[in-house]
Amino acid sequence: MKTFKKIMVLTMTLSLVLFSSCSKSDDAGGNGSASSGTLTAKVDGTSYQSMEISSSATVANTGPGENLIIIASNSDGNAFAITIFGYTGTGTYEITGANIAVTNAASYSETNVNLSNPTASTTEIWQAPYDATKIGSLSVSEETGSTIKGTFNFKCKNVLGDSSIKNITDGAFNLTKKTS
Repeated sequence: MKTFKKIMVLTMTLSLVLFSSCSKSDDAGGNGSASSGTLTAKVDGTSYQSMEISSSATVANTGPGENLIIIASNSDGNAFAITIFGYTGTGTYEITGANIAVTNAASYSETNVNLSNPTASTTEIWQAPYDATKIGSLSVSEETGSTIKGTFNFKCKNVLGDSSIKNITDGAFNLTKKTS
């Protein structure tokens, strides 16, 4: 059963990368340190940059409000997923577990693919929030019809693994915006 769960997590992560990889940004501008079409951050002090082909921001109209969904991955199998519920445009959104009605979420994952035995591949996921405290924030500084730019930071915990904490700092994004 544990192997099945790992395979499902790997399948979902790879599916997110594939489904979010069909756009290209023409915007040459930048906000923060992210180049056009990418998300950058430091993960425990180590630099991360996503690939443009597998990075996007979607503003989804889900009924009474909109949600912002950011998906970004790199060629090493590492990825960010951030969801802001009740998204209203530019501004700062807290990542906290204090408000159970609106819990914005962020995660960082590392996938190690075993090419000789794909069922032995592993994925570790660090999630935020993991308790009721403010654990970070995401700020949208600019939104146009085709791009969304901003910054973020958060702490996340490997709740299904070794309970380690990762500190995500200096996060910036300059992504192609999709709407649904």
